[in-house]
Order: sequence, then C-alpha cells, then structure tokens
Amino acid sequence: MKAAVLYGPHDLRYTDFETPEINDDEILVRMKATGICGSDLPRVLGNGAHFYPIVLGHEFSGEVAAVGAAVTNVKVGERIVGAPLVPCMKCSDCQQGWYAQCKNYSFIGSRVSGSWAEFVKLPARNGVKLPDGVSFEQGAFFEPATVALHGLVVMGFRGGTDVAIVGCGTIGMLALQFAKILGARRIIALDIDSRKLDLAKKYGASVCINTGAADFKQEIRETTSGRGFEMVVESAGVEFTEKLSLEIAGNKGDVMFIGTPSKPITWAPSEFEHINRKELTVRGS
Repeated sequence: MKAAVLYGPHDLRYTDFETPEINDDEILVRMKATGICGSDLPRVLGNGAHFYPIVLGHEFSGEVAAVGAAVTNVKVGERIVGAPLVPCMKCSDCQQGWYAQCKNYSFIGSRVSGSWAEFVKLPARNGVKLPDGVSFEQGAFFEPATVALHGLVVMGFRGGTDVAIVGCGTIGMLALQFAKILGARRIIALDIDSRKLDLAKKYGASVCINTGAADFKQEIRETTSGRGFEMVVESAGVEFTEKLSLEIAGNKGDVMFIGTPSKPITWAPSEFEHINRKELTVRGS
C-alpha cells in the first residue's frame, strides 16, 4: 500500500509500505479521510515519535475492507470511524472501565502505525459505524470531538455558566460547540489568532478576546465584572495558556487542561498559588 511514512525527524516520505495483516478480532479499514493532529507535528518536526519508521495518523474514517474470523459487529463495506486508543482490557483500570487510564494501552498512529495510509488495522471493538448523512470528512473529526466532549464531562460541565475556551484550535473549537449545546450562559473564546477568533464567533462564542492585545486582561476583567470565569477549558497545551487559565478562573472555579504540552513548563509560586487561594478544582483529560 501507499503511505506517508516517517523515517525520522523532518523525514516524511510518501512511499510503499507493508499492508497490515489482521488478527481474528481485528478489522482492516480502507482510508477515506484522515486528519493531521497538532500532536503529530512534534513527531514529524522533532523527536516525538516512539519509533521509526512509523505511519502516523489517529483521526480517520473509512470503509471496512476485511474482517477477522471472530468479528461479528461490523461487516465488509460498512462505513466506520475509529477510536485510536487500544486498552489492554486486563489491568485494574480497564476492569473499572477507566480505559483512558489503561496502564498498558496502545495507540493507533503513535505506538502502532496509523491512518496516513491506504489501510489501517484496529480491533473491531474500536470501530464505530458512521451514520448515514455524515460524510467521511466529518467522520474524521470523531476522535477530536470525543476528546473535547470527554473533557467537559470529566470537569463536570454545568449549563448556565460562563465558560472560557483558552485556545481555539480543533479541540478548543469543538469544546466551544459542545459547551453551547450543553447550555453555557456565555462562551468567551481566547486566542492569539484573529482568524480562529472569527471562526469561534461563527460557531457560537459570545465574546472573542485576542490574547495578543496589550489590554486583553483588562477586557477579561470587564467581561467577567472582575470575578473571573466559573469554568475554563485549556486546549492549547503551551505555557502561556496553561498559566493564563489558572489566572482567569474565578473563586471556586473549575479548570480543565486538555492541551498536551510538548515542552517543559515551569510554574512560579505566585502562578501556582491561584489554585490554593481561589480553591480551584483542576482536572486533566
């Protein structure tokens, strides 16, 4: 098959690669759409890959091309999306249904080869049928959409609250839309990119604040009448946004860190103290 194969930092080649062979409980999926996640960039441009050569890609949709002998839940020709996290199903966390905390997990497109190829294999239980009327391109957003929604669920999202979305990339934009669906009173989008803020406004942000502006913190104070936000969702995973999220949260506020840092972050005592002084509830997802 053809695939975009990463042979090392800055060494991504479109070339021939071995087509995966499936086991009895697996399916082979012919790719129709696949995304490029922000987490793929440090793997391509830095030293973030677990091994070489590897086919990246974990946001995808396609058609079932083959099924293993023990597979009964999907059929050849069906349209599906894939959940890339592959839990072991045996550890203590898996036994409690905490699959995201599996001690021995694998991950399609990271720990095993992924979807930047003509075909990808996955356990049959990781395939989710794509409803009629949902395109393959839309289906490829299944994984980031579930990341955003899971984050809101984990933080105990409450309707009728003011919510700050810090970072309006893919995850942030999806979290914004889910927050709107779940009944947020106001959604305040924060980003340094005016184009992303324009899109955030289109998809439901009540207020958009450019964090590159000299007076953006004053704008936040005016927007919240000095109280800070009841709920903050951080999705960029960089030092500036992670520190800002604690700073702009109000007393007794909830902060959810979804963004994954690719570089070390150092906290000054005064920055970390926001958690203590404001009695914040801080969670990760």
